[in-house]
Amino acid sequence: MIEIGAHVDLSHPSDRVWLALTDRELLGRWFAEADMVEGVPDRLLLHTADLPGFDADVEVEVTERRVPKLLALRCDEAGRLTELTCDLTATREGSRLTLREVPTHGAWPDEQRDAREQQLRQALTVRLPAILDWLAFQQVDLSRGEAGLTTELPVIAATGPVPRRRRTVVVGLVGALLAAGAVAWLTLPDGSRPVAAPTSSPTATPPQPSAVAAAPTTQPRATPSARPSRTTTPTSGTRPTRTPSAKPSPTPTPTGPPPPPPLVARYDTDSSRLFGYTGEVVVDNPGPAPVEQWVLVVTLAEGSSVDDVEGADWSRDGQVLTFTGAAVPAGGSRTIRFDVRDSRPKAREPEGCTVGGNPCEGF
Repeated sequence: MIEIGAHVDLSHPSDRVWLALTDRELLGRWFAEADMVEGVPDRLLLHTADLPGFDADVEVEVTERRVPKLLALRCDEAGRLTELTCDLTATREGSRLTLREVPTHGAWPDEQRDAREQQLRQALTVRLPAILDWLAFQQVDLSRGEAGLTTELPVIAATGPVPRRRRTVVVGLVGALLAAGAVAWLTLPDGSRPVAAPTSSPTATPPQPSAVAAAPTTQPRATPSARPSRTTTPTSGTRPTRTPSAKPSPTPTPTGPPPPPPLVARYDTDSSRLFGYTGEVVVDNPGPAPVEQWVLVVTLAEGSSVDDVEGADWSRDGQVLTFTGAAVPAGGSRTIRFDVRDSRPKAREPEGCTVGGNPCEGF
């Protein structure tokens, strides 16, 4: 799998490096301008559309944050999805920053990847150290009265506005995504935001069988055997012969094989972004025989569209997606994945999902 990675040794402590990565104002100085997404407080939009190696602005979401050691981000650049991690390790001289970005959907052309990695290394080794030096000077405690020129140096631009750099050439996607994602996370109260994870799927009521076994043919009613008539000898005169009624035989109870268990499907959001998500449905066959014909139906929200489907044949009628495919083996399963563009911010799932007419678990 193609990935982008870089590391740099810095003569600054981890907490200062963390601040440069997660403060939006500082980020704009060494990498790119970042804005909060309106109505979505846990996400950030990084303005990278005109930077070398980038195709569009990047939507960033923080998935894990351990101050000041680890920052994990999920990034979306016009449908190309990546996961970015930033590790900070304390060293004798200061700290080491390691960045690693791995694509999860889509990939970079070789030329674009090389340009992005080169820009990332330049940003980490030139601009970031300069910002850290500047930040260290601002943090000097001038009230300590220590001798030397430090107390006499003017603090330039310490209180002035920080210029916004929307388009910084010296940039790498990995650094951008990481820093931006970190910023998104920092804007939340410390410790208030858990690691982003797929919402746990509630257990749905087991679906009722969709097929009923054919009822066995009822056995024909047995014809009762008549007992032989007996003739009584009259003692005086002639008496008629009496024939007793025949007793009916009991009707046997019909028997037959039990109906096969139905297919079961469970839905999960594999990944999400600002305006869309990747859905996954696993169709299980708990029965002892393969199921040749099955139909999975997914209903999307109004205005949604599908970019890609894996694992099944599919068709679309309005907002309804119909999936079919090869037989589901006995005791086995089939996995269907589909990418959805959804105009609703923070949308994480379709509006409906059924297999064989029975609802999917996970909603």
